[in-house]
Amino acid sequence: MNIHDFLIDPRGKDWQRLLAYWIPPLPQSATLWLVNQLGEPIFATSSGAIHRLIVGTGTVEHLAPDRTTMARLLDVRENADAWLRIGLVEGCRRAGMNLAADECFGFKVPPALQGTYEVANLQPTNIYSHFSWLSHMSRQDEIYWTGD
Repeated sequence: MNIHDFLIDPRGKDWQRLLAYWIPPLPQSATLWLVNQLGEPIFATSSGAIHRLIVGTGTVEHLAPDRTTMARLLDVRENADAWLRIGLVEGCRRAGMNLAADECFGFKVPPALQGTYEVANLQPTNIYSHFSWLSHMSRQDEIYWTGD
């Protein structure tokens, strides 16, 4: 497996603008490292720790204490599948979906509105719109109201 088959090519994108939508929960000092094809950035903090921003829910997940450990952990298929969303990306490709230069696989119905992480709920989406829309949704507390 080549992990680059499941990553977005970072060239030609305004990552400072894209990541700014997510500060917070992304720290100001975040340094982009990788981005999976669902648009989830994997980044290093100033301490060197590696995290993933899950854009569907607006949460940050700690993955590893440093890049070396992270690289070793990515060699474990279960980790790579979870963090790079390999099964979903492969499913999107089997369904005939392909990404253009400024696209990621985005949600038809975002998880914040009870959307699911499955191929039927994904489509090629402009990454700038995707990041902006989901970051604004993640800040809206009232969308998580459960009737209690």
